[in-house]
Amino acid sequence: MFRGKSFDTSKDIPDLSGKVILVTGGNAGLGQETIFKLASQNPAKIYLAARTASRAQAAIKEVEKTVPNAPIEHLPLDLASFASIRSAAETFTSESTRLDLLINNAGVMGTPYGLTKDRYEDQFGTNVMGHALLTRLLLPTLLKTAEEPNSDVRIVNLASIGHHMAPSGGVIFDQAALENYSTWRRYGQAKLSNILFAREFACRYPTIKSVAVHPGIIMTNLYTPMQSNILSTFAVWFARTMAPLLPGVMASTKEGAANSLWAATAPTEKVKSGQYYTPVAYASNGSRYAHDDGLAKKLWEYIDTELQKHGF
Repeated sequence: MFRGKSFDTSKDIPDLSGKVILVTGGNAGLGQETIFKLASQNPAKIYLAARTASRAQAAIKEVEKTVPNAPIEHLPLDLASFASIRSAAETFTSESTRLDLLINNAGVMGTPYGLTKDRYEDQFGTNVMGHALLTRLLLPTLLKTAEEPNSDVRIVNLASIGHHMAPSGGVIFDQAALENYSTWRRYGQAKLSNILFAREFACRYPTIKSVAVHPGIIMTNLYTPMQSNILSTFAVWFARTMAPLLPGVMASTKEGAANSLWAATAPTEKVKSGQYYTPVAYASNGSRYAHDDGLAKKLWEYIDTELQKHGF
């Protein structure tokens, strides 16, 4: 299903001394595994951005079992709330004058139609608008870091092969109209938007490397909303059980985090800004909408207009 390269997360991640890293959704699944691997390579600081303090602290303690005194700090963040995102960015910028690596990992999947606190469809609001605002508020720090000698500033956006499920036209901007689309169409457009955002960001900010990655299909807690009946519960159980034999399905978060970790730490000349990668390190065109520059620009302008309406 994927034509990737070998990347051993236990051996191929370079020394990260001096680097400051922020990972959203780092309290579980792919995010926690990503932080675990990065923490083992001597970064200056890792901010684990997540909603629930107890889960974040539990994740930190788990990492510390293998990496004692890992420099990880919980950064309270709810991507479904612009107020929370503003607070998180203010906390971060009050503590750190640099940011070398932003991994926009968090997300929701397969949720029923609903609106965030700021009136965006849940999956689009959390996965797209939330990360777009966080990135915007951290941009001055990212740009400042990129000006330093020998800097290598990157943003890794978690997308998905699920972007192929986006509705006709790619992105439906009318948030109320999205109620008429299935859960998976809405998820597809959110993941497509992650790819388009990374692509347009790369064009506008060439000093920062911006990419989108598909981690593979991993049975993380993102699949919990799917288990609403016996048939869907069985489907998830079957996929977990048969993961080693199914193409494109990863058996563990360790395997699933490899593509993000590659994009975040591989030699800079091997990672092309604006690209969408499938596991591991395979440059993919994605769907026809995923490389539509006109749609990418339209999405960027929509996000910009919406954030301005909210005072950002």
